[in-house]
This record gives sequence, structure tokens and C-alpha cells, in this order.
Amino acid sequence: MAKRDYYDILGVDRGSSPEDIKSAFKKLALKYHPDRNPDDKKAAEERFKEAAEAYEVLSNPEKRRRYDQFGHKGLQGDHVGGFTGGFDDVFRQFFGGDVGGIFGDLFGGGGRRSSRRGASIEYDLALTLEEAVFGKKQTITIARREMCPNCRGTGCEPGTHPERCPRCNGHGQISRSAGFFSVQTACPTCNGTGEVISSPCPRCNAMRRVPKKIPVEVSVPAGVPDGATLRVSGQGELGDNGSPRGDLFCNIHVKEHELFERHNDDLLCRVPLSYSQATLGCELDVPTLDGKTATVRIRKGTQSGDIHRLKGLGVPHLRTNGTGDQLVQVYVEVPKQLTPEQESLLREYAKLEEKNVSPQRKTFLDKLKKYFSKK
Repeated sequence: MAKRDYYDILGVDRGSSPEDIKSAFKKLALKYHPDRNPDDKKAAEERFKEAAEAYEVLSNPEKRRRYDQFGHKGLQGDHVGGFTGGFDDVFRQFFGGDVGGIFGDLFGGGGRRSSRRGASIEYDLALTLEEAVFGKKQTITIARREMCPNCRGTGCEPGTHPERCPRCNGHGQISRSAGFFSVQTACPTCNGTGEVISSPCPRCNAMRRVPKKIPVEVSVPAGVPDGATLRVSGQGELGDNGSPRGDLFCNIHVKEHELFERHNDDLLCRVPLSYSQATLGCELDVPTLDGKTATVRIRKGTQSGDIHRLKGLGVPHLRTNGTGDQLVQVYVEVPKQLTPEQESLLREYAKLEEKNVSPQRKTFLDKLKKYFSKK
């Protein structure tokens, strides 16, 4: 089934400003919240994911430019959509924080929202071209907050305990009147926890967590492109009150290679030829990305810039079976220095060339004579 137009999904025009696009997405996010769709939560969740994907593209200037020019094909290879979690997971990626807390005022909640999944972490992962093409498992070190070992996550000085919040009496929420309505919001004194800490832990200062560097193993799939994002589930920050951790998102940056360039799933390598090799033809050994060599048969009369294709020596397709090709582009290298014998032979060849003019050169000379005869 063909994807719907992103502008139609958000209900905006193609010339809409970033502010209009953001506003339209927020309205749809509220519209498709599960609490507003109790009879059909699954359909509401799918509609939200569709809107989130549209917003992800249209809020990014580069992705929006490619989408406007090429449509959905312009985004192939990008990390777009692919939401695998439930509504809360997807919503959190765009708005962060506690989904229940965000909608608490709208739906009567906001107090002691206790369960909140941990925040996600981003990491810039630099790879060589070989690592990106062939894939690898790599251990990286990330900085995240772990449970404080001094207070064991209570936030209190050892030997003390949290106390009931005097403002909300431990309920975590207070009522505020607004005309005919009464709205419950999180207590500003205890931030909705229902507890206050009188004797904070000296190590974490009542934050319950301390920074720590953690090793994490990342599996890089073969064929991952520059600019892609890899998700490592459950390696983000701790959640509240035993809630799941957030995720780790690794942004891929592929370093330039001294011999190869990547073009989609093909690898391009430029190789020099001597004049005699290009004219008479030869068999040429060229490097491949795996450190081996492959033989290319150069035809007689090969021109500078010609491309020869080596099947299956390129980049593995990321989502399907198969592999791209290696493209060998040759260029004729003119020697800067010659031995006396080489120069003598070339001068003899030049004399022969003038006596036996090639068809291409004759055609050019004929055109030149006609041009000047008109003057």
C-alpha cells in the first residue's frame, strides 16, 4: 500500500512554516492520545505513528527538501519512522518526559505519576568505510546516570528517610479552581512524588543518581550508510520507580577512505593507466575493500574516465539480500619525465601520427579548413 503524502497527513500546505507544521503535529498528537480514544486505541496509535513519521521528515530541513523534490524515494536509506514500541515509546521520542504528566492536566491526572521510562541517550559513532561495509561489534563507552551507591537511590542521607510532603499531604497532587472547573496538577513542592527530603544524600544531593561511564556493545550491521541511526534498546537512562530504561541512539559517521568512495551500494575506485596500457590494452590488478586484489581486463583504446564493473564486490544491501558492485574508473596518466629512449620512441610515433592521420583527426582538420575558408 502506497504511503500517504506527509503534508496531507498533517493537514498543512506545502508552503507551511516550521511553526505551522509543529502546531499541526501537536494537535494530532492530542487527538490520537489513547485516553481520548478508549474504544479504538490501536487505530489511534497507528494514526499517531503516521503523523509522527510525517513530522519527523517535514521538521527536518534537509529531509523536507529531498521529500519535496523526489517524494518518498528521496528518503530511501534514511532512518525514517520505524517505530516499534507502543504509543508512549513513540510519543516520548518527540516530546520527552512522562506521557502521563504531559496530558495530566487534560485528563485529570498529574499526581504521583510514578512510572516514567528513562530518557534516551545519543552517541556519535565514527566508523571506517570497512567497518560500515562489512559490519562489526564494537564496545563504546557512554556517560549516563546510575543509582547512587551511597543512598541506594533514596536521595536521603544514609540512616534517614523521605518525609510526607506537607503541601499535598503525600498525595502528589493539588487541586486548582478555574471557573466552574477544578483541575488536579502535580504538587510543585514535591514534584508529584508525595515526598520531600530533609536530609539529602551528600554524594548525589538528593538526585538519587550519579554520573558514571558504562561500556556498551553495539552491533553495526553490514552496509550501514553514513548518517544512519542505530537503536540499542534499553541502554539509556534509568526509569523512575523501576520503570524501563530509555534507549541508546548511535548516529553513524563514516570516515573518508583514501582509495574508495561509496555511491549507494557501489564502491568507486579510481586507477591510473599509462598511455601504452590504455592504447594497447592490458590486464590490471586493482585493490578491493577487503584487502585483496581483482583483475580487470582493459580493452584496446580505453579512454580516460571509462568505468569497469566488478560484480558483487560492493556494499551488502542493508535490508535485502545481495551486494553492490565495485566500479573501477581508469584515467590516463601522462608521465612527467621520460628516459631518452622513451622520448625518442614517442617522437617517432608523433611523426607517424602526422603522416597517417586518424579518421577522427582528419574529420577535425577538415572542419577547421572549412571554418577558415569562410573568413
